Amino acid sequence: MTEATAGDGPTADDAVVGDDGIARTPWAYGNPLLLDYYDTEWGMPVRDESGMFERLSLEGFQAGLSWLTILKKRDRFREVFRHFDAEAVAKFGESEIAALLDDPGIIRHRGKIEACIGNAKAALAMRDDGGLGDFIWSFQPETTPRPHSLRDVPTTSPESLALSKALKKKGFRFVGPTTMYALMEAIGMVDTHVLGSHRRGASGIWND
Repeated sequence: MTEATAGDGPTADDAVVGDDGIARTPWAYGNPLLLDYYDTEWGMPVRDESGMFERLSLEGFQAGLSWLTILKKRDRFREVFRHFDAEAVAKFGESEIAALLDDPGIIRHRGKIEACIGNAKAALAMRDDGGLGDFIWSFQPETTPRPHSLRDVPTTSPESLALSKALKKKGFRFVGPTTMYALMEAIGMVDTHVLGSHRRGASGIWND
């Protein structure tokens, strides 16, 4: 019996064993895109500028929507946002915005599109001070949650609140504390795989 199923017995929020006999956090199921993302990418460290800018951008576009919606559109996002090259995106003007608003392959939200462009410019301005990746990682907490179930997973933290405030001061938008906590989960700054999941500790950052 794993820690995730100890105590009062398993619930729908505990680690779930898939058809392949492997235990995972429950949200990994329901679609092959989610399963692949969970097994190969979510929670793994990202530090480079384009990788961080992509995840920051996609978390912003996801606000109010499901993550599966983003995964379904991710290839098109990468194509139209020049693989999230901050230098390229920072040069987008009204013609590019108009084209993006007419593209059904992405989330057609003017505010989020304009925020992505503005965030690209803000990311470039950070290069002389170590860059976007180093800045975000400087908010890594000293400990990580050890959730037995999804009910135990926080949606914000003091660090995500501080990161949100710091990014806003630098001109970033759509970087609220909940969105920033989701980013921290996605890039391995915290490990919120439920105890019992085969991916717990996969980042190599947290050993518990």
